[in-house]
Amino acid sequence: MQQTKRRAAPRVVLSEAAPLPEEGRRRVGIESVQPQVDAGRFPIKRSVGEEVVVHADAFADGHEVLCCILLHRSDEETEWRETRMEPLGNDRWTAAFRVTSLGTWHYTVAAWVDRFRSWRHDLEARVDEDDIAVALQVGHGIVMETARRADGDDARSLKEFASALLREAPVSERRASALDPELQDLIDRHDPRTFATRYARVLSVLADRERARFGAWYEFFPRSCGPTDRHGRFRDCEDRIVYAAEMGFDVIYLPPIHPVGRERRKGPNNTLQPDPGDPGSPWAIGAAEGGHVAIHPELGTLDDFRWFRDRVSAHGMELALDIAFQCAPDHPWVSEHPDWFRRRPDGSIQYAENPPRKYEDIYPLDFETADWQNLWRALEGVFRFWANEGVRIFRVDNPHTKPFPFWEWTLASLRESFADLIFLSEAFTRPRIMHRLAKLGFNQSYTYFAWRNTKKELTAYATELAHGPGREYMRPNLWPNTPDILTQYLQFGGRAGSMSRLTLAATLGASYGVYGPAFELLEHSPARPGSEEYLDSEKYQLRDWRVDREDSLRDYMAALNRIRRDNPALHHDSTLRFLSIENPQLIAYAKVTADLSNVIVCVVNLDPHHTQTGWVEVPLADLGMDEQQPYQMHDLLRNARYLWHGRHNYVSLDPAAGPAHVFRMRRRVRTEHDFEYYL
Repeated sequence: MQQTKRRAAPRVVLSEAAPLPEEGRRRVGIESVQPQVDAGRFPIKRSVGEEVVVHADAFADGHEVLCCILLHRSDEETEWRETRMEPLGNDRWTAAFRVTSLGTWHYTVAAWVDRFRSWRHDLEARVDEDDIAVALQVGHGIVMETARRADGDDARSLKEFASALLREAPVSERRASALDPELQDLIDRHDPRTFATRYARVLSVLADRERARFGAWYEFFPRSCGPTDRHGRFRDCEDRIVYAAEMGFDVIYLPPIHPVGRERRKGPNNTLQPDPGDPGSPWAIGAAEGGHVAIHPELGTLDDFRWFRDRVSAHGMELALDIAFQCAPDHPWVSEHPDWFRRRPDGSIQYAENPPRKYEDIYPLDFETADWQNLWRALEGVFRFWANEGVRIFRVDNPHTKPFPFWEWTLASLRESFADLIFLSEAFTRPRIMHRLAKLGFNQSYTYFAWRNTKKELTAYATELAHGPGREYMRPNLWPNTPDILTQYLQFGGRAGSMSRLTLAATLGASYGVYGPAFELLEHSPARPGSEEYLDSEKYQLRDWRVDREDSLRDYMAALNRIRRDNPALHHDSTLRFLSIENPQLIAYAKVTADLSNVIVCVVNLDPHHTQTGWVEVPLADLGMDEQQPYQMHDLLRNARYLWHGRHNYVSLDPAAGPAHVFRMRRRVRTEHDFEYYL
């Protein structure tokens, strides 16, 4: 008989096709961590005291329970702080931390399969006593294993819990011991976090002071503050400083204070033929007296500047300086560093142009020069000089015409020495460039607000600023006018038009500013038909401003700034919500505090010439109000009070009497003695 040949047992074939991961037992995936900007390339922004609410997707194979934690720390700390994340459902988790100091903070997410919580979850679902008894034996092993990692009182308590799971007692009592919250706390304190997964990136937060988020700016030219027969000086500005303080502004912003070039100086209304006494444009920086770290001799000395800075501070405001990186033809850098400028074919230096406009009195810097490192250091040194003189806020002129790497390096370098600096980007340019500058470190940004006039435009744009992706890094600063911008709306809207634009800027935006006294004195004549330049612009000549005129809007400005300070709902943009009102000439919106203790509702007439009426819908439940109870609408501009009922209420705004309501909602309160009042 033929013998059957026995087959050899199959061998396991170990593949060498690809290397194994360093640790293949990490079962948790972490995705979609928010907030983050460009996959963590740039930091988000918050101000000190604000929360960072973090969301993440965390999940694993199977059905076991996860533990997910938020890790966070300041740049000065070496150890991570931890906050346990709460499940939102569908594998989404959330937690928050508060930034409590200036500078950069970091955060990330970690998660692991939680062996004890998984066991406890199953124990809660079991109903058969035999199953429960077996499960308690498994739990005993987990608790004892944890006790071996603990010491002191925790170790003793864990051993007591372990014994309780197997003691001679009814299963229900032993089960209750297993579900005791104290046991869960002990396990959490000594969880080995076996095979924990950490999110692949550490994300960052730039924490600024409150002024980066909230403030009212007032711009004026010191050179127009003196007697009518001469150039104004810093020490002539006491009355103007007091004037701005009385209107409730937080920041005094000055155009460039440096020597003004004499070569190719511009005359009134941007002419090329100035008279001998014409002051020229402050943005044509540099002359024989110096450049960006020098002071115009007609304004005074460095000691006079320090006096001005201290007077601003004494009146409860901060000083902001304009930094414009461009040079007049007689700026010292032109002769000292000729390779920092571009040449025309005839060998002359190329002046600034934005065809068809020409700026013959300004030379732009060439950031592609071979000597770019020294150029960068010199420009960073300008900021550093004025920061050492106590300036903490800078409005930066045309940053979009300088390279992105320069700004990223400069702003980071300066913050290493001065964590409280604030930079406002004056970049009226394409949206992606505006957003890039904000990502690179500018704390605030000018916007397109000045040119958004209709209800549809304003609603869409303000919603984008407050709730779009840019909300994490781009803080808007809304300006209805600047020395360069006199919009058509202000030219033809009259007093009511200026009031409505001011109200929108001051209440839609936590930060806003005006160029005065041109704004409150209702300057509205353009240089020529169709232009947005002021006639007799202060950029090119001294102006005699009669700030005590009866028709001034100064009292209205003061009222708005007082309302802003007194109502925390207006200190943020994140809660902005537009309300339904059927008339397209009326716009309504609300802002609230997180606890709903402060609710502001604004209604603005966008038609500066005619009375407009409509029914505004107030989402009472969302604003913490009882829909069955009346409530008081306190108009803070007029100090008038209206009793409203229900969601729909009638408003009528005559622009001649006042184009806006700024209401504070007050709910009815009944005392124990049956006395009613509105809080």
